[in-house]
Amino acid sequence: MHEAIGRSHTLDCTLDPARAAALHVILGLNGPAPAEGDPLPPFWHQIYFWDPLPAEKLGRDGHIKIGGFIPDLGLPRRMWAGGRLEFHAPLRIGTPAEKRITIESVALKDGRSGPLAFITVRHEVYQNGKLCLKEHQDLVYREDPDTGAPKPIPPVARTDEDTRENHSFNSTLLFRYSALTLNGHRIHYDETYSREVEGYDGLVVHGPLLAQLLMHMAERELGSLKTFSFRATAPVMHFETVTCCKKGADMWVRGPDGRQCMQATAS
Repeated sequence: MHEAIGRSHTLDCTLDPARAAALHVILGLNGPAPAEGDPLPPFWHQIYFWDPLPAEKLGRDGHIKIGGFIPDLGLPRRMWAGGRLEFHAPLRIGTPAEKRITIESVALKDGRSGPLAFITVRHEVYQNGKLCLKEHQDLVYREDPDTGAPKPIPPVARTDEDTRENHSFNSTLLFRYSALTLNGHRIHYDETYSREVEGYDGLVVHGPLLAQLLMHMAERELGSLKTFSFRATAPVMHFETVTCCKKGADMWVRGPDGRQCMQATAS
């Protein structure tokens, strides 16, 4: 068992209504923004529990430097591959909350493109001593891209959805979402870094932002969510328009070329 498993720390945060109002605007939502005392919409806890670090504690990609809380497994590229959420009770805007963060698992595997490190981090969010939300984040670390190697072929997305929504992105949206979530990952706002170092075709749309759009769709169709799980299967670039799809409990994001970018399940 890896020595990092069980490593934990706690963050405290009052769920400031001003941040919720800002996210409401950034996402282009209609109607009034949720206010103090209202339940926090699902996944909006991502804009809270900031843990700003000095520059010397950040890696080349703008994220927390590996070798501290996240173990250094010799692989520099970080991706949020997916996650699972359990909604136990509403989080209330304007109320102090506590998030307990624990490394749950660490594993090294060989993938088609080389070695991979899988790290699962558990987040538990409490208000007034009551567990309101449990989230597992699946992080993947990998080698720098081989410029001469062919790019992986993504899966083909389903086309049998009952509900669909189109969503477009731009660099301003990605920058504002990065700022509000205090996400320093340069693939979302530094196009030169994203292309030349990490081998993408442009700025990368945040996986959690895609999951957020799916969660909003699920909540409109199903009501208050009890669970949500998602897995990223192909990156989305800032200049692309994608289609968020739903059929029953199944959800997915389809790229403009028909590729599957994310799959999810909601209940």
